[in-house]
Amino acid sequence: MVNVIDYVPGDTLLHRLNPIAKLAIAAGIIVATFVADTYPMLLGLLALTLVLGIYAGAIGRLLSILKVLVPVALIMVLLQTAFVRGGDPVVLWMTTDGLVTGSKAALRLLGVALPLILMLTVTKLNDLSNACVEVLHIPYRYAFTFTTALRFVPLFGEEMNAIMEAQTARGVEYDTKNPILKLRLMLPLCVPLLVSSVGKTDATALAAEQRGFYLRTRESSYKRYPLHGRDWMAIVLSVALVVVGVVF
Repeated sequence: MVNVIDYVPGDTLLHRLNPIAKLAIAAGIIVATFVADTYPMLLGLLALTLVLGIYAGAIGRLLSILKVLVPVALIMVLLQTAFVRGGDPVVLWMTTDGLVTGSKAALRLLGVALPLILMLTVTKLNDLSNACVEVLHIPYRYAFTFTTALRFVPLFGEEMNAIMEAQTARGVEYDTKNPILKLRLMLPLCVPLLVSSVGKTDATALAAEQRGFYLRTRESSYKRYPLHGRDWMAIVLSVALVVVGVVF
C-alpha cells in the first residue's frame, strides 16, 4: 500500500536540499498563500507547487491529494456563498462577494495542503527529524514524536482496511451510497482501531525506551546536516515568496 507521504527517491536539486531548506520552501509557499489576496498570486503559488512536484517526480502524490481536496474545496465555496451575502446577486443565492470569498478560501485550502505533502515526499523522515534537532535545536523527543506520528498514518490506514475487510466477510456492506448509513457503519470500527493503536503505541514506546531514547542528544546523530549555498538560496527565495504574497 503506497501512502501519499512515502519518500519518493530521486536525484533532483529538490531532493539534495537540506531538510530545513525544504521545510522553508513549504513554509514560504504556505505563508504566502495565507497572506496573498489576488487570484494571480494564489493560482501562481498553486502552480509553483505542482511544477515542483513534476520536477521531483511526485506529481502523482499531489494529484491524489487533489482528488480528495477538490470536493472539500467545492463544499467550502458553497458554504461561503451561503453565509457571505454582500455584493450583487449572481445566480440563486450566490452573490459576487460570496463567490470571491469562497473561491479564494478554496484556493488557500489547496495551496496550504500540497506544499507540505511535497516536502514530505522528497525528504526522508529520519533526515527531517535529525535536521530539525541539529539545525533548529528542536528537542529530539518532539521531532521524534512528529515523525513517528507520520509513520503511523499508513499503518493505521492498513489496520482500518483490515478491519473493514473482516467486517465485509461477515456481511457488512460498506459500499452504500448513503453517507449517513456509511457513517453509522464506520463509527463502530473506531473502537477496535483505537485498541490496536494503543497497543502499537505502547510497543513502540517500550522499544524506544529499551534503545536508550531518553539518552539521545543533539550530538548523538552520526550524520550532519550543514546548510550549503543552495540551501540558503532556497531559504532566501522562500522569504521572497512571503514578501511577494504580502504585496499582492
